[in-house]
Amino acid sequence: MTMSETVTDAVAITCRNLRKKFVLRHTRSMKEAIVWLLTGRKGDLSKKFDALKDVSLDVVQGETVALLGLNGSGKSTLLKLISGVLQPDEGTVHTRGRVAGLIEVGAGFHHDLSGRDNVYLNGAILGMTQSQIDAMFDSIVEFSEIGEFIDTEVKFYSSGMYLKLAFSIAVHTDPEVFLIDEILAVGDEPFQRKCIAKIKELAAAGKTLFVVSHDLDLVASVCDRGILLEHGQIIMDGEVHEVVRELRRRSAD
Repeated sequence: MTMSETVTDAVAITCRNLRKKFVLRHTRSMKEAIVWLLTGRKGDLSKKFDALKDVSLDVVQGETVALLGLNGSGKSTLLKLISGVLQPDEGTVHTRGRVAGLIEVGAGFHHDLSGRDNVYLNGAILGMTQSQIDAMFDSIVEFSEIGEFIDTEVKFYSSGMYLKLAFSIAVHTDPEVFLIDEILAVGDEPFQRKCIAKIKELAAAGKTLFVVSHDLDLVASVCDRGILLEHGQIIMDGEVHEVVRELRRRSAD
């Protein structure tokens, strides 16, 4: 992605004045619907809301950032804008280097293809060449613990199997920026511990991590910086333990 002149080599992610709107469609009563039709459909039965409002931030290469907030604060929307899954209505997003996003479990999988074929498909989407995938294939399968199911169509996979394979492919692409959205909540506990260890290994290797998780103890142990969102706006940006304390205070109110 082309970088703007204001972004230096040290910045892995830059967001400027991001705004994202969504449409809420409300179910109205029969009476309201009839009146709406008889009055020439005046007024809108849907309502727009800002999931993000004027969000700007920079993440320096090698930073580990926890994106925090109550449900509906805009965390997942921001992560999807950074990953390119969504496009902003206003503002700009720039990233530097290879970005691997674990945003939705198995979102990039083709259900009618086998696990093996999806390794090559997802690896290519994430920027790997066939020779790179060939070299890492056995390691990807071993880490995923999929075993003999690697040649089974993924539409027969459980959500846990999706997670394991998606996570394994993503970490083996050796990304510069790693986006994680609540993915550790899926799967068995031993594999969760394995994922956490891998995430800490990535952090120690100087990779940029942007993590969304309701497990505040986990993000406080992995991340150094916290960004707190509320109603689509950044209300606090600082040391992760301080931001976690503020979120816990607000949750208790």
